[in-house]
Amino acid sequence: MSLTNINLPGFVIADLYRNSLMQPEVAASGGSPKAMQEDSPLPQQEKAYTPPPIMEEAGGQPVKQEEPVVYKTLGNNKQQISVVVNCPNDVYVPEADLQFLTKMLGACKLNMADVAIVNYATAPIAIDKLKAQLQPKSLLLFGVEPGDIQLPISFPPFKEQPYAGTTYLFTPSLGQLNQETEEAKLLKRKLWDCLKRMFL
Repeated sequence: MSLTNINLPGFVIADLYRNSLMQPEVAASGGSPKAMQEDSPLPQQEKAYTPPPIMEEAGGQPVKQEEPVVYKTLGNNKQQISVVVNCPNDVYVPEADLQFLTKMLGACKLNMADVAIVNYATAPIAIDKLKAQLQPKSLLLFGVEPGDIQLPISFPPFKEQPYAGTTYLFTPSLGQLNQETEEAKLLKRKLWDCLKRMFL
């Protein structure tokens, strides 16, 4: 008996090819052929999964697209030194305190072109946004504590603190330093010692 001439009954052929036979109603209507899909053992081609955009926060509130924060600065930031002050009654810093700061910078062979002064009182500062804008190598905090600018670390006044590519220094406010009292003179001496280690 030849294996090439085996005649199988119709119900056997139908059972063997049940997942790839044409649907009779489509073939009879002259439409385009359509393979039967139910119980198909053949793997379906998987599409790459693209997660839907997140439009709501937990709680159903729509997510707002945040505008990039741009802090107003005084100075040209040539040496990438940020100076954060807290002067509620001024756009940047009072004239007398600015002169004191300029004198301290001059002693470190720096000037206003080398720094960028930002007033915390006019726009509360987040360190990640400030770093994105100014990319400071050094950041001086006058009267602004590390936690006020959302720094995840804490450190005492008059102690240089390197962290994530920036060296921080926290001191009392310029107004407190710029006095002629014995206490202010002591604070200025501590500040000068720190600035020498940082910039000279």
